[in-house]
Amino acid sequence: MRMARLAQFCVDTRFEELPAELVEQAKRHILDTFGAALAGAGSDVARQARQVFKGEVGSTLVWGTDQRVGAAQAAMLNGIAAHALELDDTGGCDHSGAVVLPAVMAALSMSTLSVSEASIDGRELITAVVIGYEIGRRVLEACGSYSAHNGAGWHSTATCGVFGAAAASARILGLDAQQTLSALGIAGSFSGGLWAFIHDGSQSKRLHSGRAAEGGLLAARFAQQGITGPTKLFDNVWGGFLKTLAADTAVPEALDAELGHVWKLARCSIKPYAACRGTHSAIDALDLLLDQLQVSAEQVEDVQVSLCGFLQDMCGGQDVSTLPAAQMSLRYALAARLVHGHCRLEAYDDEQRRHPRIAHWMSRIRLEVDPHLSEDGEPVVSVRTVDSRQASLCVEVPLGAPGNPLSDAALEEKFFSLAGRVIPLQQAKELLEQLWRLEELESVRALDRWLS
Repeated sequence: MRMARLAQFCVDTRFEELPAELVEQAKRHILDTFGAALAGAGSDVARQARQVFKGEVGSTLVWGTDQRVGAAQAAMLNGIAAHALELDDTGGCDHSGAVVLPAVMAALSMSTLSVSEASIDGRELITAVVIGYEIGRRVLEACGSYSAHNGAGWHSTATCGVFGAAAASARILGLDAQQTLSALGIAGSFSGGLWAFIHDGSQSKRLHSGRAAEGGLLAARFAQQGITGPTKLFDNVWGGFLKTLAADTAVPEALDAELGHVWKLARCSIKPYAACRGTHSAIDALDLLLDQLQVSAEQVEDVQVSLCGFLQDMCGGQDVSTLPAAQMSLRYALAARLVHGHCRLEAYDDEQRRHPRIAHWMSRIRLEVDPHLSEDGEPVVSVRTVDSRQASLCVEVPLGAPGNPLSDAALEEKFFSLAGRVIPLQQAKELLEQLWRLEELESVRALDRWLS
């Protein structure tokens, strides 16, 4: 039974079994997620979400603030903050860091842990995070993978991420295999999340990561108390997860194929740009083409992008009146690169989005669906210069992907640029030092000292 095998994997996996390179990548993703969450704590949507729980009593820290709420509420709020600025990682459930890490840290904070606080060290935290990425991604692949599941209108960060959060929380809470099986089953009933936000740039996308983190944590806590979940959740039965959400695309064998041998975290990316991952390849291609043609933005006549239908639906919008809408717009990403010279978070500020040259360039950036392109493929970018020269390029492995990773220096620069928005630089430096040596920490609850 595949679901039972996943549950047993969550219980049995040991830090010592994790490849050294996977541990290092896990630390990079944990570091990156904390940076994104700290910066996100200052966003409008995070502040608005915190107001919902104003006056609530609890002991779990909301990162980047001095507010403490209940564990499930903190998982939600920290999950929202981590995804609020589109700078969290991608390639897992999809945004695994913003789902798994808030759930894990909330589970750690609970006073009713079934294991002693001293045993929750950095090695166990890393193991739980790796497990969370693993399970969330495997559920997505069982749905037919990203383009199939998200193309059907489901937002996988929420629908599949809740399983990753449940698995990671179950590990931290010390659940046995039967309890973990129930946690995964309960998580299925907490699954949800739609792409309807794409049509008007609404903020609900930011809530999905938080809701998945909260749902996963609650699923594990309910299971810990003996509440059972369905054991046939991934079977081909009426009301089953795959039969309901992925009836025509399900690949159930992906749930446990090469489990424990192929690690899903290894395929995840860290974002260098403050935009949807779907725009990153085109940003890199434009950079390279400007260098290849030896031209500045003023010498560009127009830009054409050939892309698949799925990417057109996801990132083809022209509305940049709100931050969420602009971050999902491929046209804006390329226009920002031409006008501002970069696609960092600052390029998405209100004033920068209203720059008069932005509208000029967005009218000269044309998107064209190529039916021959794979739905999982990257776009082809073509630049034409004012003197009628032209060049085209497709970047198959964009910056930040495992095959083209950010350097440690670039990762640290990103971290400081984000964390420094909310906490003092010295505090950010101390936090970074702790995260780089995470596997040596005897108790990760001490991280709260640098996250407040």
